Amino acid sequence: MKLAVLSCIHGNYEALITVLDDVEEQKVDQIYCLGDLVGYGPYPNEVAALVRSLDIPTVQGCWDEDIVDGLNACDCSYPSLLAEKRGKAAHVWTDKIIHPEIREYLAQLPKVIKKDQLAFTHGSPQSQHEYLLPELDGFLALERVLSTGADVLFCGHTHVPYVRTLDEGSLKFSVQTDSSKAIAAKQEFTTSIKQIINAGSVGEPRHGRPNATYIIYDTDADQVTMREVEYDYKKTCAAIIEQGLPKIFAWRLAKGMEFAERADDPTHLCERGV
Repeated sequence: MKLAVLSCIHGNYEALITVLDDVEEQKVDQIYCLGDLVGYGPYPNEVAALVRSLDIPTVQGCWDEDIVDGLNACDCSYPSLLAEKRGKAAHVWTDKIIHPEIREYLAQLPKVIKKDQLAFTHGSPQSQHEYLLPELDGFLALERVLSTGADVLFCGHTHVPYVRTLDEGSLKFSVQTDSSKAIAAKQEFTTSIKQIINAGSVGEPRHGRPNATYIIYDTDADQVTMREVEYDYKKTCAAIIEQGLPKIFAWRLAKGMEFAERADDPTHLCERGV
């Protein structure tokens, strides 16, 4: 079976329809979406409505969660207070224009979808806001995959695509009681090879180019193909400015990178503990 996995569309309708055309040409059997349908971009209602109309299995992203729950941006997502201010402005704008039926749709999205030995989530199985970066500690990365019971974990949130293979290995441990005596001899379990596959971003890529990215996965061959699709990003940039969203969103979309000032507050830490 051939799967297409999309993530982080962020209200970029122009990118979405171009990617869906490319997906059709690849003749896939099923499309999955890893969330963040809204946020930053100028067409949140249109993007969510199209994904819903196509019955694409979709998990809830961090932006989708914030629009539903009114949590209004996680500090850990922003490198500086200025970036956080812009993010919150985008949240207020999106929250104001989102249609009630779209908010209801976002609210009912699951955090994790499991299909055979495949799992689909936005950030991590623990939180939509947790970044599974490619350099994440190997034990922690393996734990995140094992927690789903799957062999392959698809995620997004970083906006940079990657494939990480966690080689077959074993873990040994012992447990100590208060009397400092081990209650059991060394315990050991062995895991098979696991993979984390990040789909990158359709609507706000940060890999250095404005092109949208997504993943094609062949379940029979265990083959991953990263697709990078050109689209008319200038249309989306113009719409961002027209809607009164921060102009820097258009600049970084055209560059395919995150605009990150140096943190002006070194104590600027995540309040959610992820």
